[in-house]
Amino acid sequence: MKFPALIALLARCLIFCLIPCLGRAAVLDLATLTCAQYEDQVLPDAASNPDADSINTVMWLLGFSVAKSGGHDMYPEALSPFGFGLDNECKSNPTETMLDALAAVKPESKTPMDLSALECSAFASRHAQFASSDPESADTIMMWLFGFAVARSGSHLFDASARKAFEATLLAECAKRPGDTLFDTLKSLKMARPAGGGR
Repeated sequence: MKFPALIALLARCLIFCLIPCLGRAAVLDLATLTCAQYEDQVLPDAASNPDADSINTVMWLLGFSVAKSGGHDMYPEALSPFGFGLDNECKSNPTETMLDALAAVKPESKTPMDLSALECSAFASRHAQFASSDPESADTIMMWLFGFAVARSGSHLFDASARKAFEATLLAECAKRPGDTLFDTLKSLKMARPAGGGR
């Protein structure tokens, strides 16, 4: 094989190997991710990430925070106050881990929707309608549920690229046990955990 052909082959291999990696968001461990990294890297990167824009990232964190606090209510009006509260906490304590920052920020509890009072089949039906009429908002709600399920499972890993797989798993579980509550279904889902357990 001639030298220029070898270079062309290597270049093609690099392109095919690296492009999927560059397009995939990193898995973030909230126990080691600092507030400064969240503010300076994660949020700016989310602006160009099709899997998790800034709103979906904060929505995931809100769902995680609610579950971590032991709650089981979704608060439709809580996103903005929570996002501002988290931003203030992180700017005040840039070296704090995101896990600690999330514990310090309490979501507003106006107009709660109790997940333990909503049947999984009813949720799945509403989600299908919403996904047809307003897919972006349906994705945002799914990100909240994804964050909630991760915290309930004891994990603290944020992998935005896993949202679609999470959605498929959740809807499949709802189809298997339609009479279960959405809360019980979310509790039963197994999520990826940090190597070595974490805290």
